Amino acid sequence: MKPLDWEKEKFSEFIEDLAKRWLAHDGLWFQAIERTYGMAAAIEADKAAWERFSPIEAQRIKKFLGLPEQGGLDALEQALQYRLYAFINEQSIVRESPNKLIFRMIDCRVQSARERKKMNLFPCKEVGIVEYTTFAQAIDSRIQTRCLQCPPDPKSDSYCAWEFTLEP
Repeated sequence: MKPLDWEKEKFSEFIEDLAKRWLAHDGLWFQAIERTYGMAAAIEADKAAWERFSPIEAQRIKKFLGLPEQGGLDALEQALQYRLYAFINEQSIVRESPNKLIFRMIDCRVQSARERKKMNLFPCKEVGIVEYTTFAQAIDSRIQTRCLQCPPDPKSDSYCAWEFTLEP
């Protein structure tokens, strides 16, 4: 059966599967660097990769959705829902005010797998700062990003939380 003949549910399953494949590759790539060069080098390489990938992902989402160049937090709110991991992780987005958006990763596939294996949470804060900052600024260069909580910080009601602001 060709993909164009699929029902909506089959397309959804396919998108989720593609996102899982992408995440598996990301994890295997990271682990290969970690085994060869150590955790610090793997995190530096990961930051460099996300610094390049996040703006590409943001630009592609922006184009796909037809978002305006300086679409502010409204555009960011839409774009965050189309990131690859949005299809396999549970996240929440809350607009605390017209100029402030809070994004939380409620269930992170990577971190929950580590917890199931009785491993420490992956300390992704350094990588996340690069990832979320470059993604948001590719959506709208005026958006400021602040990490509210992310491993190695203790887990609260989510694995990580990010604040995005846009001053009028």
